[in-house]
Amino acid sequence: MTVNEPDVQLGHDDVQAIDRLRGFYDELRNELAKVIVGQEDVIEQLCLCLFARGHALLMGVPGLAKTLLVSSLAQTFELSFSRIQFTPDLMPMDITGTDILQEVPGGKREFEFVKGPVFAHVVLADEINRAPSKTQAAMLEAMQEHRVTVVGRTFQLPPPFMVLATQNPVEQEGTYPLPEAQLDRFMFLIEVDDPTRAQEIQIARTTTGAPPAPLRPLIDGDKVMAYQDVIRRMPVPDHVYEYVVDLVRRTRPDDSDSPKWLHPLVSWGAGPRAVQYLILGAKARAALRGSYLVGLEDVESVAIPVLTHRVLTTFNAESSGIKSRDIVKRLIEEMRGGTSSA
Repeated sequence: MTVNEPDVQLGHDDVQAIDRLRGFYDELRNELAKVIVGQEDVIEQLCLCLFARGHALLMGVPGLAKTLLVSSLAQTFELSFSRIQFTPDLMPMDITGTDILQEVPGGKREFEFVKGPVFAHVVLADEINRAPSKTQAAMLEAMQEHRVTVVGRTFQLPPPFMVLATQNPVEQEGTYPLPEAQLDRFMFLIEVDDPTRAQEIQIARTTTGAPPAPLRPLIDGDKVMAYQDVIRRMPVPDHVYEYVVDLVRRTRPDDSDSPKWLHPLVSWGAGPRAVQYLILGAKARAALRGSYLVGLEDVESVAIPVLTHRVLTTFNAESSGIKSRDIVKRLIEEMRGGTSSA
C-alpha cells in the first residue's frame, strides 16, 4: 500500500476552525463531567456522529444514564431535544405529528398541522425496537431524508438533525427487531458498558446529594453546522481510502479478499455505506483531536462502532460465542500485521 498525501489541503480558516473545535471539545467534556461519570468513549462517539451528520444506536442495559447523557449533550450544544418512548402501540403520527381541526377568525374551521416530537435537533428514540414496523418506517424516513411526510405533504426537519436510539440487549420479549436496512442507517452502534468500581463509587457520591448545577450551553446550531462543513473538507490520503475499502471488502464472505476463517462465521458483510461512515467518522475524530489530516489510527478507532452492526454472524458463530465485534477486531489486527488470512 503506497502512502500518498492528499491533493487537497486545508485552508487557513479551516485550520483555525479545527483549532477552535479542539478547544470546544475539551470544554465540552469538562462540562459533561459535572453530571456524567466516566463514559468518555461514549461521549466521543456521540460527538463524532453529530459532527459527521450521522445517527447513533446506543446499546446497553437500563440504568447506565443513556437518557441523561443524550439530554445533557443537547443542553451543552444549545440544541432542542425531545424524547420519544417507543411502545408497541406507538403510531407514526405520534412521532411526525398530525392535522388538528382548529377554529379560525370568522367562525370557520381549518386543519392545522401540529408538529410531533421528531421536530427537534436531537431526538432520543428510547427502546426503538419496541415499536411496530410502520412506526419504524416513519422514523427511517426522518433519519434518511431529514423530512417527514404526513397526508401527502412533506415537512423538512430542522438542521442539524440527529437521532439517538436506544436498545435493551437483555429484554427482548415484545420487541420488533430492527431490519438490516434500518440498522444500516445508523452510523455508529455505541455499546454503553457498566462503570468501573471507582466510577460507581463516584456515582453514588455525586448523584445522591444536592442536584448538580445547570449545564452551560457552549455552542449553537449554526456553529455545529459550520464545523460539520469543515469536517467534510478534511483531507484524506489515498492510502487511507484504500485501507477503508479493503477493510470493508474483507467483511464480505463472498468476496475474494475476505480471509478463509471468516466464511463460516459471517452470513453478510458491510456495504458501501460502511465505507462512507468510516471515512466521515475518521475525519471527525481527526478534527476533534486537533489533527489536520486523517490517519489510519482514526479509521481503526471508529471501525468497531461502524462495522459491528453491519457484519451479520451465522449460527455457527453464535453457537461458538463469536460476536461481530470479535470478527472486526481480528480483521483490524490482521490488516495491521499485513496478513489477509488465518
